[in-house]
Amino acid sequence: MAQRLKVPGLVGELAAEFAGTAILILFGVGVVAQVAAAGTGEFDSIAWAWGLGVTLGVYVAGRISGAHLNPAVTLALAVFKGFSWRKVMPYALAQTAGAFVAALIIRWNYSEVLSRFDPGLTSKSQGVFSTLPGAGVTEWGALRDQIIGTAILLFLVLAVTDARNSLPAGNLAPLIVGLIVVAIGMAFAVNAGYAINPARDFGPRLASFLTGYETAFQDTSGYPYFWVPIVGPLVGGVIGAGLYELIIGRFLPSEDELEPGALATENAPAEGELARV
Repeated sequence: MAQRLKVPGLVGELAAEFAGTAILILFGVGVVAQVAAAGTGEFDSIAWAWGLGVTLGVYVAGRISGAHLNPAVTLALAVFKGFSWRKVMPYALAQTAGAFVAALIIRWNYSEVLSRFDPGLTSKSQGVFSTLPGAGVTEWGALRDQIIGTAILLFLVLAVTDARNSLPAGNLAPLIVGLIVVAIGMAFAVNAGYAINPARDFGPRLASFLTGYETAFQDTSGYPYFWVPIVGPLVGGVIGAGLYELIIGRFLPSEDELEPGALATENAPAEGELARV
């Protein structure tokens, strides 16, 4: 029987982050291409496919890397959960690379649909790949929205993956995290498209720019909007994780202080590897 290839720790983790984020984008950007450019499906299809993409990406990468799939998650874990700072930038680059490659695949696969829908490759179809501010929303309003949305994401992700809290049983945490993303999409999509993930936005934005979308880094007014879904989620993620620690985390018992009869937390992830997005 062939022996399994032994991959060095960080290399394997980066490969997992790349693959998990690529799965997320294949389903997320793919569904937007179907709904927006081909008219197949509706907004609920988008919200559910993004959430399922997160769930499936987490199942792909979770055992190896912790399945952050999001630089905002990685940064927040480094700030509050002891995740190694030396891994933050490599993780973010692997996540962005996975999103970039997956977006190229979607761009290729839906090239005919996109060309028919928007022959000039303008902002009309740019939203398939990256986010734009909603009608009447300024860049500062969009920034506020991204901070709030990502803060909610990190607060809830830590709540459902904290080994000291009530962990979902039967390896259902990835499904619950996916449902969190569905809920955020249904409640916080209008202002800025709920990127809540710098890699999710910048990777596909770069892919679209390199394949014909000349205004990919701008909004419809010509403002260089690309920084908003990068800075907003990074700030919001740290805020959300900090609020979780302030309001909930510091009051939870340590694992050896749990009362008899407390909910089981066996097979819990190590500190600093808690988040599964």
